[in-house]
Formats: sequence, structure tokens, C-alpha cells
Amino acid sequence: MLGKKIGMTQVFDQDQVIPVTLVEAGPCLVSKIKKKDSKDNYDAVQLKFEKFIKEFRGNSELKEGDELKVDVFQLGDKVKVSGVSKGKGFAGAMKRWNFKGKSASHGVKHEHRTLGSVGCRFPQRVIKGRKMPGRMGFDRVSLKNLEIVKVDPEKNILAIKGAIPGKRGTFLEIYGKNI
Repeated sequence: MLGKKIGMTQVFDQDQVIPVTLVEAGPCLVSKIKKKDSKDNYDAVQLKFEKFIKEFRGNSELKEGDELKVDVFQLGDKVKVSGVSKGKGFAGAMKRWNFKGKSASHGVKHEHRTLGSVGCRFPQRVIKGRKMPGRMGFDRVSLKNLEIVKVDPEKNILAIKGAIPGKRGTFLEIYGKNI
């Protein structure tokens, strides 16, 4: 199922507070069905939510024109949610990789947040994959085993326990066993 992140809030359950993310999930329209025996040569279902279209591989009993709504989920279901995380721009090595930095002892003037040595004597170049400053965030992130705390079928809203990647308005993919 496809959805859009609304924001975060909290739900009270007996004596504890549960942080939840509100997601507007659906209604999703099945816009196209692809079959292995047709010209597409693979099985897939294309879902459309607002302006967002996503194709899910695999065989399904859905038909073109069907509509998926939040009522396919129940309280306590475990889901996997995928989305794009917030972009944080250019970040130094301390922020991006949690490097410690240099000590504040003698001879460390203007070097507290620097990366340090990046190369080695042989092969006399920077090795691929070296953790260095650069663009941080705006990556595809998937979170598994998130619990559904509340389902509101009238407003098409899911309350999912915990934080979900992205800012408000980020399009999400929600995978569950019932779909």
C-alpha cells in the first residue's frame, strides 16, 4: 500500500505513552496489472496514490480498478515501511559518521573537528569507501516490524508505532501480510 506521512504524535495506553507516526494510507487505485504470459513478461501490480505511482512485483489476486483502503490492516499488525529520509546537506565527518574529533591538548590549534589523515603510504591514494565529509541524508530507508497502533478507516489514517523516515508529506510504501 502507498501512503503519505502526516506527522508524529503520541497515544496514551493505560499507564504509558506511545510515540506514533500518522500516515494517510490510501485509497490506492490498482492502475495496471502485468502478467508473465503477456508482453511484459513478469508479474506485477501498479498502485496509484495521489500523484505517486509504484509497481510491486509478484503475483496478486487484485484486478485493475480495485481500490485498497486502510481497512486491510488491523490493530497490532506488523508492517515494513520504506521511504526517503530527510536531506541534511553537506556535513562534516563528526556529524556524518560520529567521529570523536581530536583532543584539546597542546598543539591542536584549529583542528578539533577535522578528519585527520585520509591516505596511507601504500598504495599512495585514498582507498575507496573512506568515511569522509559529504552529503548526508536523502537516502532510501526501510524499517521492519513496526506495529499498527490505530486504524481510522473513515479518514484513511494509520497510526504506526515509532518514527518513520522522511519529513511531512513524504510518500511511503507500507508492506503488510494482509495485502
